[in-house]
Formats: sequence, C-alpha cells, structure tokens
Amino acid sequence: MISPKNSSWETIQVDGSEMGICLGMPQGSGPFPAVVVCQAAGGVDEFIQTIVDRLAADGYAAVAPDLYHRTTEEIERATGKTRRQLLDDTEIVADISATVSFLQNHALVDSRRIGVTGFCMGGRVVWLAAVSNPDFKAAVPFYGGFIMDSWGKAAQSPFDLSNNINCPVMFHFGEIDQNPSLDDMARFDQELTRLGKSHEFHVYPGADHRFLDHTFTAFQQEAAELSWARTLDFFAVNLKA
Repeated sequence: MISPKNSSWETIQVDGSEMGICLGMPQGSGPFPAVVVCQAAGGVDEFIQTIVDRLAADGYAAVAPDLYHRTTEEIERATGKTRRQLLDDTEIVADISATVSFLQNHALVDSRRIGVTGFCMGGRVVWLAAVSNPDFKAAVPFYGGFIMDSWGKAAQSPFDLSNNINCPVMFHFGEIDQNPSLDDMARFDQELTRLGKSHEFHVYPGADHRFLDHTFTAFQQEAAELSWARTLDFFAVNLKA
C-alpha cells in the first residue's frame, strides 16, 4: 500500500475478514462531518489518498476503504480476471456499510452527517452506496460508469435500485466521456426526475473521463477546480449546515 501524506492506514472488520481503510482527520476535537471516498479502478492510490487529505483539510473525517481486500494476485491468475472484474456488488455494499459503521462509532465523527463521493468505478460505487445505505446525507459521483450494469452475484444494477436513493445527488460528467456518456446522463436525469430524487448534474466542456485525476493524462485543470469547488459547496450545505 502507498503511504498517505497526511492520512493513515487502519484496519476494520468486514464479514469476518480485514479491510484496510485510508483515514484522514481534521485538526480539532470534533465531532466532524464525514465523507466516504470510493476508489477508482486503480485502488486506494495516490489520487484517492490526495482526495482523503483534501477533504480532511476542509474539515471532514474522510475514509477510503480498500475494495480489493478480498482478492490476491494468485486469485486473479487462477480466474483470469482482474481485481476489478472480481468485485461483487453485494460485497461492495458490505464494505461500504462497514465503513459507515466505523465512522458512526468514531468519537470524533458526527454520525448524522455522512456523505459519499467517488471517481470512475468509484462513481458507480457512490450510486450503489446511495441506494443501499440510508445513512448518507449527500452523494457526489464523478464520471461513474457502468451504473446500469450489475456486478457479481447481484440481480439488479445500481440504476435499477434508484428509487432507494434518500439523499441529494451531485453528478459530474465530462463532455467527451463515453462511459458515462451524455446519453447516459440524460437517462439518469430522466429517471431521477421521474422518481422525484433531488439531483443536479454538471457537464464540463472538453473534459474526458478522469478529468479530476492529477496523476492521469486526461486531467483538465479548469474542470477539476470547478467540479471540486462545487463538491465542497454541496457537502457544506448538506453536511455542515
């Protein structure tokens, strides 16, 4: 695991096994609002740890669970699947729920004010988290793909379960991204509107997938700065007010 700059690694229990979490805490005595950070396909890497640190600096207890804790290189070789392909929605839900429970039982966290954000694959996990855990008070997916697909043994996709969303959603899309595409965005918007779910969608001109990731070639500074500012404003309204 990469060593975080300002955050630290801890271990929690999920279904009888250990899961690493990258935790960043603000300065002070709390209690603080909290944000679960959902990893991209690269895992809890430098970019995700930077997000944890940035949220902690803005006054949030931020935690990124390692969703790959169930797999090993040996399992990947034996199955011929990547660690992302081995993910199962039912297990992801268990991981997110365990992370939320960790925050709710932390002495420095305000258990009533927990949000969730994520990037790429993690944007999909945000939608899945919002439909499976009623404790979230705000959800911010960044360019989440495959939301209309189910993974592993799950019978329904995150999109199929959209009626279970119980918090406001802010979704960030790249204009030239193909997964999710602007057609996907229109379908998401139509469904959330039909269901009466509070949501706002933002499109960033000329931006592609992973436009917020400073470690990736598609990074676009203007879109990154604006989307992050909007995210902090959104969390402030829903988690700090």
